[in-house]
Amino acid sequence: MESYSSNPEVYDRYSEIFKALGHPIRLCIVRGLIETEGSNVTKMQDCLNIPQSTISQHIAKLKAAGIIEGDRRGLEITYSVVDPTVKALITALLNASH
Repeated sequence: MESYSSNPEVYDRYSEIFKALGHPIRLCIVRGLIETEGSNVTKMQDCLNIPQSTISQHIAKLKAAGIIEGDRRGLEITYSVVDPTVKALITALLNASH
């Protein structure tokens, strides 16, 4: 196993992932995106029952962390999880909780 001193970038990246996933709404967004293989903000808003502006703020944090990306088609943007480490992590958490 690598130590922090031999490869701090790996630990820095994991730390950023955990920070981004550390909010319940962001965790729920990521889980939903994995389960549906992508979604737009309107569908997220219907599911979460929170304002679109709040969802957009959480999406911005997830995008900044490199966890999700948006695919624009006309006026609609479909977001999906692009980080394989996050997909594996969330999938493992979901499987462990059942």
